[in-house]
Parts: sequence; C-alpha cells; structure tokens
Amino acid sequence: MKLLRWPLRLSVLGFLGGCWLFAGIYLYLSPNLPDVETLRDVRLQTPMRVYTRDGDLIGQFGEQKRNPLTYDQIPQQFVQALLSAEDDGFFEHGGIDFGGLLRAVSELVLTGEKGSGGSTLTMQVARNYFLTLDRTFMRKFNEILLAIEIERRLSKEEIFELYVNRVFLGHRSYGFEAASQVYYGKGIGELSLAQHAMLAGIPKSPSRNNPISGPEAGKDRRNWILRRMLTLGYIEQSAYEEAIGMPVLATQHGARITLEAQYAAEMARRQMVERYGMSAYNEGYSVYTTLDSRLQKVAGAAVVDGLITYDTRHGYRGPEQQLLESELAPEAPLPLKDWLETLTKTPVVAGLQPAVVTGIDDTGIQVLLSSSQQVRVEWEDGLRQARPYISEDRMGSAPGTPADVVALGDLIRVTPNGEEGWRFAQVPDAQAALVSLNPNNGAIVSLVGGIGFEKSKFNRATQAQRQPGSNLKPFLYSAALNSGFTAASIINDAPIVMQDRSLEGVWRPENDSGKFFGPTRLRWALTKSRNLVSIRLLQQLGIRRFINYADQLGFDTDDFAPDLSLALGTHAVNPLELAGAYAILANGGYRVEPFLIQRIENLAGETVFEARPASVCQDCDIASVAPLDESELSMEEILSAPENSFPVAERVMDERVNFIINNILQDVIKQGTGRRALVLKRDDLSGKTGTTNGPMDAWFSGYNPDVVTTTWVGFDNYTPLGRREFGGTAALPIWINYMREALDGLPENPRRLPPGISYVRIDPETGLLAASDQRNAIFEYFRNENLPEEGEGDGAGPTGTDDLIQEIF
Repeated sequence: MKLLRWPLRLSVLGFLGGCWLFAGIYLYLSPNLPDVETLRDVRLQTPMRVYTRDGDLIGQFGEQKRNPLTYDQIPQQFVQALLSAEDDGFFEHGGIDFGGLLRAVSELVLTGEKGSGGSTLTMQVARNYFLTLDRTFMRKFNEILLAIEIERRLSKEEIFELYVNRVFLGHRSYGFEAASQVYYGKGIGELSLAQHAMLAGIPKSPSRNNPISGPEAGKDRRNWILRRMLTLGYIEQSAYEEAIGMPVLATQHGARITLEAQYAAEMARRQMVERYGMSAYNEGYSVYTTLDSRLQKVAGAAVVDGLITYDTRHGYRGPEQQLLESELAPEAPLPLKDWLETLTKTPVVAGLQPAVVTGIDDTGIQVLLSSSQQVRVEWEDGLRQARPYISEDRMGSAPGTPADVVALGDLIRVTPNGEEGWRFAQVPDAQAALVSLNPNNGAIVSLVGGIGFEKSKFNRATQAQRQPGSNLKPFLYSAALNSGFTAASIINDAPIVMQDRSLEGVWRPENDSGKFFGPTRLRWALTKSRNLVSIRLLQQLGIRRFINYADQLGFDTDDFAPDLSLALGTHAVNPLELAGAYAILANGGYRVEPFLIQRIENLAGETVFEARPASVCQDCDIASVAPLDESELSMEEILSAPENSFPVAERVMDERVNFIINNILQDVIKQGTGRRALVLKRDDLSGKTGTTNGPMDAWFSGYNPDVVTTTWVGFDNYTPLGRREFGGTAALPIWINYMREALDGLPENPRRLPPGISYVRIDPETGLLAASDQRNAIFEYFRNENLPEEGEGDGAGPTGTDDLIQEIF
C-alpha cells in the first residue's frame, strides 16, 4: 500500500497542477479571445455574379471562388465522408477530442515532432475564422478555448456550415460547393460517392491532395476515406468497391457560365467597382442586367456569322502558325505531343476550334484537335472555296487540291459541320459590334463588342470611337426640318470644291457612286445618301445650329469639329452612343439613357439597387407626373413606388419632325441603301446605312418603335474593308439576322400621325404645290407652318389649295 501512495499522490498533484495550469492559461488568454457571437454574422468573401434579366449567369468576378451552403443543402453522403476524414465524433464531443489530443502529445514525446494536433472540426473553425496558422502551443490553447466557447454558443449544424463554407480547397476555391464547381463543373449535390470522398480528402493538404494538382495523392487519400466510411458503417461493401474503382477525372472548370456575354459582363463589373469599390468582388452581390438571354445569344451568332461571311469574300490568309520547324523524313513520327500542348494553349474563338494538320490527300485533310481526337475535313467543306488572300480587293486563283491550301503542321481552324463532319475555317481579322436597346427606356437588350472576348477584350460597342459616316445624316436632316426646311426642299447635288486648311489643299467631296444628280429633294437625298446635298444642307443650316441640336439629342459635342465635314459623319462616336441617339428617332422624340444594370441584390437576397430609368410616356400629361428624385428617396421608398412613377423622359425632338424623319428613313429601306432589309417583310422598319472613306467603317442603324439596333463592322487598325464593301453589304446583314429574331412574334407597330401635319401633293421637280391636274405629282408630309408655295404646275393655271392639302390630326 505504501508503494502505491506516492504514485497516487503524484497523480493527484499532477492533475491538480494541470487544472491550475489550465485555469491560469484560461485567465491569461480569455480577456483577449474574440467574440464568438460574431460567427453568427460572419461575412464570407463571396464573388460577384452577373446575370441576364432571365437569370442566366454571364460572369463571375472575385479572387476567391465561394458558394456558401446551408446545412440542409449539404448531401448526407458528403457529411459522412467529411466526418470520416476529419472528425467522426463531431456530433458527440463538446468541441475537444481528448483522445486525439493525447495521441498528438504522444507523437510529440515519442518523435520530437508535432503531429496532426488532434484538431476537431470545431477547433478548425476556430482557427479558420479567428486565428493564424502558426503551429505554436499558445495558438493551440487559444484554439481549444475558442472551440469550447463555439460549442456553447452555436449548434452543431451551424458549426458544420461554417467549416464547409470557409475551408481552402485549392485553385482559389473556398468551401466545398465552390471546389465542386472548380474540379467537376457541377454542384456538390450532383457528385458521386467517389467524388465526395475525393473532396473530403483535400483539407489535409489542399495543394497535394486536390484531384488536379495531385491526382495520385488525392486518390490515396480518397480510398483511405472510403475505407473509413465502410468501417464506420456509412456505406456498403458494394458501394465501397465501386467507388475505389473509379478513375480520377477532374479538370479545372471556371464559373458555370450559362450564356456567352463577356463584353456585357465586363461592363457590369466596371460599373460595380465604380459603385462599391473593391468590395464589389467579395460581398456576394448578384447583378441582374437588362440583357435578354435569347436575343443576346442571337446577337452573338449574328455577329459571328456576319464576320465569317465577310471574311469568306476576301480569301484565306494562311495558317495561324506553322508548327513543323523543318521537313520531316517520310518515316518520322509527327510530334503530336508537342502539337497538343500548343493546341491546349490556343483559345477557341467564336466556336472556331484550333487544329493542326496531320495528313493531306486528294479528297481532304486529317487534323488533330485539342481533345486529342483526329478528325477529317473533306475537300468540299471549305477547302475548295479557300482562295488565297492577296488584299482586301483581290484574291488569288481557286485551289486545285487540299495541298494548295494547307501543309503538314499548319495550325488552322475548324468548326462542326452537322452531326459528324467538320468544316475548314479561319478567325476573321475584321471586327464587329452590335447594340440593341429598348427605345422606350434605354435598357440594353443585347450587346456584342467583338467576335470573341477570347481574342480581344476591347469592347467595340462602348470603347471604339469610329466615324459613323452617313449614319449621322438623319440627325442633320432632323435639325434642318426643325429649322424650317422640309422633306421637299430642293438642294443642288453638284460638285463642291473648297479650300481645306487642315489638309493644306482643296476638298472635293463626292457621292459614293462618283456621280452628281443636280437639284434633289431632301427626302430623296437622305434615302439615297447623297453627300453633296448633305454638305450644302449643313452650309445653309449653319454648323453651330447643327452642333447645338446634336448636343440636345445627347451627343458629346465638345470635340465636334466646326466644319462642313460634319455632314459626312466625320466625328467619331461609339455604337452605344449612336444607338442611344437612334432610340430618339424610334420612340417619337424622347431622350433616354442606355443602361445595363437593372437591379443589384446582396448576399442575403435583398435588393440594394433598382434602376428607375427615365421612360417614354406617350399619353402622359407631363405636368401631372412627378418624376422620382432618387437622391432624396430611400431604397425602400424607391422599391415601393408604383410602377408608373418612373421619371418621364424629356422630349428633345419635335414630334412632327420625328414623324417626318422616320417616314424618310422608312424609304431608305423601301427604296434606298437599306433595301436588303425588305427580306424581313415588315412595313414598320426605318434605318440608315453608313460608310466612311476607304471604306474604313460600315454601319447600319435601324429600328421599329419596339427595338433599336446599331451594327458596325471594321478593322481595329483602321485599314480598308474593301472597295465593294458598304454599310449595306457588311453591317446590314448582321442587323437583319438579329432583327429577324428580335421582332419575331411582335406585331407591326405603325406610327401614330401627330397633329399639325399636312399631307400635300407636290411637284417632285420643284418641291412646290402641284397643280390639280399634274400627272407626276407626289404626296409629301409637311409641318403646317412649313407648307410649300403654289407652283406654276404644268400649264393648268393657278388653282386653290383646298383640294391639294389633307390635314391630318
């Protein structure tokens, strides 16, 4: 008995000493421990997501990829996998696994090195949210004390949520839902047992155990977890055997973008940073844009098809690269491994896949894709049509065999041609942009800034400043109508020679055709886009008067050069600015501001911003409508305001001027430079082509009262498009293909005739009132105060005007 007393006493003293030591450490550390209650309101760094108005994801921005889950959203199978990997007694212990701590101490005593540390999930939550990763005894004591406090304040489910959503899992992913998206491209609820076990094994060593950077180590860890799940009774033997036999097939995925609209997504990102600063990237904002998913997809396809069609007219420019450095011996194997490496680094642009030529015969070619698949392209599938490019105005002779087009090792492009076939292609050098708006409030319905964000991130819809050419003429003619000119005013289409100080010479502008047509009515001059008439019109109107009018319509006129070249659209604008101006023509004369962001929600799903754009209200009594001043209203007041309390758009164009200019622009489509649009078989379309010197730029802007769309085609380096390329050949086909879908299902929307307009028979040669018996007389619209004088007619003598004028109200 005496022999047992000393060990017993030592044990009691040791226990009491340990308690005193623990109490002392607690008293020393507890005043500086963080408040565990803050975990209830923890704000995870969650990326910003950008959506269309229909809910399609078009962009995700933020350094850390995170998708928080609630406990109820976590699959039970994954819960079991994670418990097996990290802490199978989690739901039983009080935050500390004393057995694990004793094992860690034993490892330290026996090996002299720190082991796993015996951390529970709760202790890991304490470390992840409050502490550093330094492996010191003091930090471990803090971790233990915090774990105890966390268990007192939070439920097990809340603690589990905090762990699942915070832990780092490699490749910038934080939390298991984000990791599931990164490694497998789908949500954690869609994964298999083997994939759940693979994810559960990553936290032990995120860089070594993740299935991309360390597939073998990750597989070993996965199989260990599966054995633990079997031992713990979570899975059956058959499920275990099936899971350990599964290969590791993870590949890195980006955000699950469901619609290609990178240019618009980047616009939204910039606007969010302007609004919220760098916090835009990690506060979990959901940004809903005004884009229509269906029409955005149509717009992208229209731009790509239009550019490929243009590109095909100008020939094949040769391979993007030649990967054979020298001629191979006939029996030498091709360096397919090296070629695959190049292919994986070459982005797909507009669906055009990179490929390397691996074989050539008389009927086609064999090519290697980045997927390691080798496919065949037949002679008739694009090779036969690949005449060599010489210049934008010339192509070489048609090829006779595939060997005339490509060589072994050529890096080319192919695109699917039906279910099984492939077609020879190339990425166009030319670029294009498309902007489509709702003219009644300026909402951007679709926007494309180039053939592919992968090729160039420069957004030509908003950043490219290009001369609009004749696309600007409708606003010059509107200014003239507003100042007393009429659609029947006669201006001479004749040569002009003027001294040009900027060129230190003379300026001799011409029409596109190179011909002159003499006295011309303004309606016909705009319909046929006569340059000389437009110059003389600006000269008679006055340059300053036009600039002031353009400023009223929303153009940035600070850099307008005060000379007659303005009549030919020499002042550079971007497509979005031009589309906004055409919205005024489309909506009856009201100025609206293009906008992209419809609403913003925070991480809790609460709306923190809702757009209230100035909107057209044709039938409103403006004096009785009180526009919202959002600067003086709270978000709750804005959101609760009635729908018809939007600010009312300002009228900036006389409605009669608007009606007449719109009517003239309908003639542009019916019998002018936009005749190709007749294929749409609608009577409510108006529009105008635009082509600049070179030609460098090709434009078409057109609309009906429901949709306004501007398209542009050109080269980024300002080289010519080719002498046979115009707005009507390069830009208009893109507009047609888009508007065919944009207007599908919408009934024709004819213009309402405003009061104060007269429909008058005139002499087409003089623009004056026609005689009652004049056979070649035509009808024209006039504002009542601008009715023409009586002409001499064709010998019938003077007549009254009562039977010549139709008053329309």
